[in-house]
Amino acid sequence: MGHDHHHHHHHMGPALKWSFAATMLFVAVEAVAGIRSHSLSLLGDAGHNFTDALALGLALVGVWFQSRPADESKTYGYHRAGVLAAFVNALTLLALSAFLFYESYERFVSPQEVHETTMIVIATLGLLVNGGIMLALHRGQKDDINVRAAFIHMLGDALSSVAIIIGGFAIRFTGWQWIDPLLCVIIAVMIVWSAWDVIKESLDILLEGLPRGISFSDVRTGLKEVDGVLDVHDLHIWTLGDHAHALSCHVQIDDMPHSESESILSRLNDVLHKRFHIHHTTIQFEHVHCAAECKLTHK
Repeated sequence: MGHDHHHHHHHMGPALKWSFAATMLFVAVEAVAGIRSHSLSLLGDAGHNFTDALALGLALVGVWFQSRPADESKTYGYHRAGVLAAFVNALTLLALSAFLFYESYERFVSPQEVHETTMIVIATLGLLVNGGIMLALHRGQKDDINVRAAFIHMLGDALSSVAIIIGGFAIRFTGWQWIDPLLCVIIAVMIVWSAWDVIKESLDILLEGLPRGISFSDVRTGLKEVDGVLDVHDLHIWTLGDHAHALSCHVQIDDMPHSESESILSRLNDVLHKRFHIHHTTIQFEHVHCAAECKLTHK
């Protein structure tokens, strides 16, 4: 039986801390500006920014948990703490979007005059804040679903800031007050879109589904092609956390001494590492004569 463990952590703590502080400060500024300007889109964006802050806080907690070593009760470590944080965060986004849809409907029914200059100024500030945070998180979001969830929040909020700026100028030149709740609806739709992919991927990991980008049949074929392997069965592939994939299987080989089977095990792990980036493996060998004898005893 072979075991292989490889740990991969990201040092995103400082960037997440600064991003969290900057986002919370901007939430306070945008909420006050939204109330004073009667802008539902600014208030909606403040709510979105608050969930951004929540996302960053959860990402920070997730990074801390993932850096903790495995122990006797958590033998694989805390890889899924970040994934669970991303899942909870995405659910809060869906709840927020439902609230924004309702508020937009109310504003369509009873329009209110908004102060478009405040909308434009605050949204421009928001674009700068979110753009800066996106730059800080860009490197880490490629490899960590939790940091990616926070990055997607920021991307969505940066785009909504652009929409509010355009909407502010449109209200100034046309006087159409319904543009403000329409922007809020667009923001809510963007929130649902950004949350859905995170929910889907994190659920796949939590339910131990096949890792994204890996083909079950390709892995099985790759293992069977290894010299000395007769067959592969009871194959299971799942994800512990981001880029920490695990595999277990039974491999049928000819009857041979343990010293000879070690070279086959080495080749199997080499294929799994290089071709499929699977570093946590449990491979059990079944010798052909043993398998035949076991079948006879069960008859």
